[in-house]
Amino acid sequence: MPDRRDPFEEIEELFEQLNSGFAEMSAEFDAGGAGDIHVDVADAGDEIVVTADVPGFDSEEIDVSVSDRQLRIAAEHSTETETEDEETQYYRRERSRRSISRTLSLPTDVDEHAAAASYENGVLTVELPKADGDDGIDIEVN
Repeated sequence: MPDRRDPFEEIEELFEQLNSGFAEMSAEFDAGGAGDIHVDVADAGDEIVVTADVPGFDSEEIDVSVSDRQLRIAAEHSTETETEDEETQYYRRERSRRSISRTLSLPTDVDEHAAAASYENGVLTVELPKADGDDGIDIEVN
């Protein structure tokens, strides 16, 4: 009598393959996949300095906010090109939209009134002075 394959064993193998694939995808997203912002977070004594790579955006397209020790950096850029050729009656419109965002936890409470952000050559620098005392402060920087 020939060996029969156990159908439940095949299903279990399939689930293991799926779980492995999802784990690999999750690791790619956690490691900084497309649309992610790469950051450095430094403790400069009396302030936390966050440096983020945000190339290809204008400063008006970047949104920075802080709330409950969470810093959120988001950027969105859209372009629209229209071309019209009267000779051939050809009309073309090309649109593109690109957005990236990143939220990270801050290691300590910061002072919302003294927070500052600057953007130069594709690098965003956010300076967040540490808050006095142990009481938490909700911060929103726009």
